[in-house]
Amino acid sequence: MKKHNFSAGPCILPQEVMKKASEAVIELDGIGLSLIEISHRSKEFIGIMENARSLVLELMGLEGKGYQALFLQGGASTEFLMTAYNLLEKKAGYTNTGAWSAKAIKEAKLFGEVIELASSADKNFNYIPKGYAIPTDLDYLHITSNNTIFGTQIKKFPKTNVPLVCDMSSDIFSRQLDFSQFDLIYAGAQKNMGPAGTTLVVIKEDILGKVSRQIPSMLDYKVHIGKDSMFNTPPVFPIYVSMLTLQWLKDLGGIAAIEKINDKKARLIYSEVELNPLFKGFAAVEDRSNMNATFTLTDDALKDSFEAMCKEAGINGVNGHRSVGGYRASMYNALPLESVGTLVDVMSELERTA
Repeated sequence: MKKHNFSAGPCILPQEVMKKASEAVIELDGIGLSLIEISHRSKEFIGIMENARSLVLELMGLEGKGYQALFLQGGASTEFLMTAYNLLEKKAGYTNTGAWSAKAIKEAKLFGEVIELASSADKNFNYIPKGYAIPTDLDYLHITSNNTIFGTQIKKFPKTNVPLVCDMSSDIFSRQLDFSQFDLIYAGAQKNMGPAGTTLVVIKEDILGKVSRQIPSMLDYKVHIGKDSMFNTPPVFPIYVSMLTLQWLKDLGGIAAIEKINDKKARLIYSEVELNPLFKGFAAVEDRSNMNATFTLTDDALKDSFEAMCKEAGINGVNGHRSVGGYRASMYNALPLESVGTLVDVMSELERTA
């Protein structure tokens, strides 16, 4: 039985993407070779890379606007470092909304002054800070759009004249945004885009080349742009699966179409959390994530029963992170609405039988 996969990451991918990817591992497009044994300099893979990069900019509405899309390695954790290496000359501003932004702050401090403009640590990161002042002399402002562990999501992005950098690892391509308001976006593939192993970076070229330090080639965005995202051997399989997923999203109707589905999934789960007295939401209502719903039981004595019912229903990956406890339903783009319905049915059944 195919399970309902609520894992926070690596996470669910569209079934048709998985089928095409598995076929390509045996043989890519009838060429007599596997995807994972062809040269990354072959015309086949150059076409895959070009198509993937093009789809990114097309879906984001950034074509012809001075942006480049890169598929790099090292995860978002390396981007914490690269962002500061390439952009931080004197001073940068960060908001601290969870574990990942805290790690980004730690890395940035190696390169210059870092100002923590706002934090939600006082309430275990269960809300998004708002109304904070943004100095005009920053090299950039760094924010995290969605906090996987705590289940919070920025609904209104700050207005600023300084370059805006955003870690979108867990909600990229999930909702319509004016992506041109960001100067640099990065995201690990393993939430909404593909398997672990590649990281998407979307960057406005004119923010580069302004730091005085010498940047090692592997960590220099300008080098990767100059080499068409193939300065070193790229992770062929994750990029191919990301391309297939981006094409799946385009065929579905793009970000506008998936946003409607994601809204339905979020309304369904949060309605049950609100109406069912056995559950309590963790994140502040106005900041609840459409990607990661976090909630706890109001009576821990029901824990074994609830988890047994989830297992029986084929529900996988709903245990919460240790920082929060309870449960987390990760509802990335490829998760069907029916899976959320199954989880809600189990929650409702628990109330009926408890």
